[in-house]
Amino acid sequence: MKMNKVKNIAVLLAAGLLSVACNKFLDKMPDNRTEIDNQDKIRALLVSAYNSNTYLKFSEYMSDNVDNIGDDNPGTNRFVEQCYHWEDITEIANDCPTYFWSDSYLAIAHANQALLAIQELSGCEDELDPEAVEAAGLAPEMAEALLCRAYAHFMLVNFFCQNYNAETSDKDLGVPYRKGIETHLNPQYERGTVAGVYKNIEEDLEIALKYVSESYYKIPKYHFNVRAAYAFAARFYLFYEKWDKAEACATRCLGSNPAQKLRNWQARASMPHDMDVLSNDFILSKYDANIMLMTAFTNFGYEFGNPGLSKFSHNSFLSFTEVSYAKNVWGNTQSGWRNVSSWYWDPPVWYNGSTFDQIAFWKIPYLFEYTDPVNGIGYHRAVFPAFTTDETLLTRAEARVMQHKYDEAAADLNIWAHNIIKPSYFSGTLTPESIKAFYSAVAYWTPDVPTIKKHLNPAFFIGEENEMMESMLQCVLGFKRIDHVAQGLRWLDIKRYGIEITRRTLQPDPAAGQYDAAFKILDGQVDILTKDDPRRALQIPQDVVSAGLEPNPRN
Repeated sequence: MKMNKVKNIAVLLAAGLLSVACNKFLDKMPDNRTEIDNQDKIRALLVSAYNSNTYLKFSEYMSDNVDNIGDDNPGTNRFVEQCYHWEDITEIANDCPTYFWSDSYLAIAHANQALLAIQELSGCEDELDPEAVEAAGLAPEMAEALLCRAYAHFMLVNFFCQNYNAETSDKDLGVPYRKGIETHLNPQYERGTVAGVYKNIEEDLEIALKYVSESYYKIPKYHFNVRAAYAFAARFYLFYEKWDKAEACATRCLGSNPAQKLRNWQARASMPHDMDVLSNDFILSKYDANIMLMTAFTNFGYEFGNPGLSKFSHNSFLSFTEVSYAKNVWGNTQSGWRNVSSWYWDPPVWYNGSTFDQIAFWKIPYLFEYTDPVNGIGYHRAVFPAFTTDETLLTRAEARVMQHKYDEAAADLNIWAHNIIKPSYFSGTLTPESIKAFYSAVAYWTPDVPTIKKHLNPAFFIGEENEMMESMLQCVLGFKRIDHVAQGLRWLDIKRYGIEITRRTLQPDPAAGQYDAAFKILDGQVDILTKDDPRRALQIPQDVVSAGLEPNPRN
């Protein structure tokens, strides 16, 4: 069955009217002379239904995983400054929100084009009929297209809108949920609401989970394979406050023995201590831990695996007081603090210098694609895991806490901790009681006296501070912060839990003990992102605002 060529051109229109112009390399569109009239062409089209621009860089710089280590430090640029200060980002680069927006809608347009072809090839008249699609042998392709569409909208709504909550999301501005192919030259879009976007995502997910398959993938880890579909569903339902569904989907992804599917940190300990070796190992598709991998145009691997742009960095003071090297629930004492590099099978790397002091994580490789090897011209690239078993395990732990299943949540937390910490430093068993005892004794974070515990201000119920439920969530979020650092996911937890961030300026302190901190706080009240700050939602691209889409409010 042939398709009208204007419908193929509409792919360009749908993406173009919701985006800004990109450079030629990034503006890869489907061939408008191609008729998507068979299964092989649908599969080829779906390769383009995944983003090639990423959230990694702007998300990490907006989070509390970085500090300002001195305004006289030259290691910065205008884009990073705007991210760090939660400004409306006007700089254009491969890592910018504008490209992420436009590329997400381009991926959605490809998914919708594939769905339209599936609909026509299946003999569906007015809308997609899953049973007819299954009878036509196109159900796996339909599932992949729906998953790609749902995922792109999910990431858009979580970056460009306020986080979902049952109290206000039926009023909060959403993003346009595109389900069709535009055939008009000047379509008018409405943003709708966050609740509306989530409802549409759930509808797509419910169909996709019923029919998802990986039978035709050559390299399943670069597609929405079955486990990736359930990992995505687990994250989605967690954010949607449907805790039982989040737990069920996470369990479906993890299987009966999740400990065997986590990242093998112990094996990494025996590898050469080299950035290229370890970062390239982190993204290998052969590992169960990497559920789904994505590629992107980004230099993120350089900046967060090297002392790259050093002004806003994950520095030693931050790490030793709040994140990886801070005193934690697994029982390290002050004396153990002095030998922190021994805690982890694969410890973060300390770059110590006269003008910088950074803790780096060899996770995302820095790759370069040469278009002109002779002149050294090309593009910064990266491969990164969109979903991992480590994240999904902690997603399940969080969902279990929200259902007051504290023993089951503690079991998940034990699996995660024993996998990443050497047994000589953690051989015990975490219980709900021991977790509560530890966290209730920790003071809440302040700019001048930082700790691993911050006030949580979600719209959903989490109990009283220092009681069991809140203490268990402090543990889950602390583990997630360690797991997610340098992967761009911490920002999403900051939004969901209304965690406030105070931007502070640090100064190198030669008098500080090496393992206490290499910095002192110069100014602890530079700017505060409050729990209700409208800047938690990235501003939508200016070209889209100029075309008539309502911008996010600003104070």
